[in-house]
Amino acid sequence: VNSEKPLPNQKSHRFTLILSAKNFILACVFCRKNDDCPNKYGEKKTKEKWNLTVHYYCLLMSSGIWQRGKEEEGVYGFLIEDIRKEVNRASKLVTSCWDIQPVLIFLKHLNPLYVYCEPLKRRVQAINAGVFFFRCTICSNSDIFQKEMLRMGIHIPEKDASWELEENAYQELLQHHERCDVRRCRCKEGRDYNAPDSKWEIKRCQCCGSSGTHLACSSLRSWEQNWECLECRGIIYNSGEFQKAKKHVLPNSNNVGITDCLLEESSPKLPRQSPGSQSKDLLRQGSKFRRNVSTLLIELGFQIKKKTKRLYINKANIWTSALDAFRNRNFNPSYAIEVAYVIENDNFGSEHPGSKQEFLSLLMQHLENSSLFEGSLSKNLSLNSQALKENLYYEAGKMLAISLVHGGPSPGFFSKTLFNCLVYGPENTQPILDDVSDFDVAQIIIRINTATTVADLKSVINECYNYLELIGCLRLITTLSDKYMLVKDILVYHVIQRVQAPFESFKQGLKTLGVLEKIQAYPEAFCSILCHKPESLSAKILSDLFTVHTLPDVKALGFWNSYLQAVEDGKSTTTMEDILIFATGCSSIPPAGFKPTPSIECLHVDFPVGNKCNNCLAIPITNTYKEFQENMDFTIRNTLKLEKEESSHYIGH
Repeated sequence: VNSEKPLPNQKSHRFTLILSAKNFILACVFCRKNDDCPNKYGEKKTKEKWNLTVHYYCLLMSSGIWQRGKEEEGVYGFLIEDIRKEVNRASKLVTSCWDIQPVLIFLKHLNPLYVYCEPLKRRVQAINAGVFFFRCTICSNSDIFQKEMLRMGIHIPEKDASWELEENAYQELLQHHERCDVRRCRCKEGRDYNAPDSKWEIKRCQCCGSSGTHLACSSLRSWEQNWECLECRGIIYNSGEFQKAKKHVLPNSNNVGITDCLLEESSPKLPRQSPGSQSKDLLRQGSKFRRNVSTLLIELGFQIKKKTKRLYINKANIWTSALDAFRNRNFNPSYAIEVAYVIENDNFGSEHPGSKQEFLSLLMQHLENSSLFEGSLSKNLSLNSQALKENLYYEAGKMLAISLVHGGPSPGFFSKTLFNCLVYGPENTQPILDDVSDFDVAQIIIRINTATTVADLKSVINECYNYLELIGCLRLITTLSDKYMLVKDILVYHVIQRVQAPFESFKQGLKTLGVLEKIQAYPEAFCSILCHKPESLSAKILSDLFTVHTLPDVKALGFWNSYLQAVEDGKSTTTMEDILIFATGCSSIPPAGFKPTPSIECLHVDFPVGNKCNNCLAIPITNTYKEFQENMDFTIRNTLKLEKEESSHYIGH
């Protein structure tokens, strides 16, 4: 060793020492293992500056250390000096692990999967999903499920789901099937050949979208003709629950009036699901797939956490304050909503509790009458460039989704065309004349459709030449029946293509809390609340809705039932909707129901009192029914009149 000449193996020995030191550095300072398995040990972190490596779970389960720093300091907030102190302390401890070994052996004998596989499966699920997506795979509950997992010692990292962090993670969803799958393909270019606007254009199955055919291979005359693959066709005809979707053919008779071809609504009979076997499974379920909309919304409500977010709302400017609240970076749609009403330009900053359902009800009223939609009763999206620039269509969809899941009212003003575009896609939807709110465009359509000769038709087209050229609907007219395709092109452009950008933005907003996906899965259930107003209230409905909350006064409750009947018979100045608004802030029963349940109290007061935060109505105890009705009518009528006067200017804006 003292010789200046190095020994033969000295160089390799030095290299071995370096490797050993490097491996020692890469081993966890707590468990002394070099394993890098996030499922078992958590993420492995190496700090070369301090020659320190640690498993995240080893760090969490050390009993003598806690986070004293910020998240970016040390290792996830655990300071380096604290880690070294804990390692030094732990090195002096002696374990007696053999004491629990018989217990583990006994548990493995009873159920070997429970001891290792089940906790590991949940741990892997927690790591991949993170705190925002970790929930029960059966009922989708997150609060109770996460508490139970924490009790079992399963760590839930506070991060986004792993699949949300992958680049282009959903790129495959943008791909569609382009291959001829029929038994005998006639195309000489092969099954993958696709030539648009020819007989070798590939048509996908309208049910599953995962099978295709060349038009010529299935004797289809045009791309618009419906086609189902053999598997879907068998399911459809054998289930007994669905009928084959019939193509809506525009009549070519010269004496057909406008009402025969334009006012008839044509919509697909089958929901257009995502490609693959999932849609075929849905078809197999038949009537089992039809469910009550209240149950569906309650299921979506499982996402709402117990953590509460307070929204400060100015009733005099509800739209702006709602936008500010929902756009706040701390707002999370899955948090429970609490409303506080504030007054603009109030130097004292006073606020008072507000009703969440009343706030959502006022917001839906504003949305229905806003410039984002056009039409009288059944509305479609409008084209508002300023609203598009400010991303208001997205916010509108988000507000609708939040209202449905958080117990607010449903819109009830969607046109069937807008609904079908959301469920089946714009490419599978044919608008009707009622969807056109522009008077001039509607007149052009009517004139084209009522033309009785080719000369009259060409005359109308010449008059409207600039408009038809601008929207790209000019076509060669050879027969009178060509007018129907021209009318169809104008309708599709004006109602669908013209508002494509607002529609895509609105659809993205409606995906909040998974609402759009639920609508697409259960279109029949959601059509009843999105396209139709709620049923009219009756005395029986209100009587069943309100429960007696306190010990009743028999006479007062009798007066209450008589009053409901008088209102229904038109013998009162108030309406059923007025009573419900006075007590709850809503003019109709929300699809998900009221929470808490509306209740009645009998109090020794002269006039009724409505508590919209608790959905409670206190009715007066009077000597006579006449006095009872007069007091109820006077209070309800004047209270609502005052509220309408205060808010009339912002609902119309």
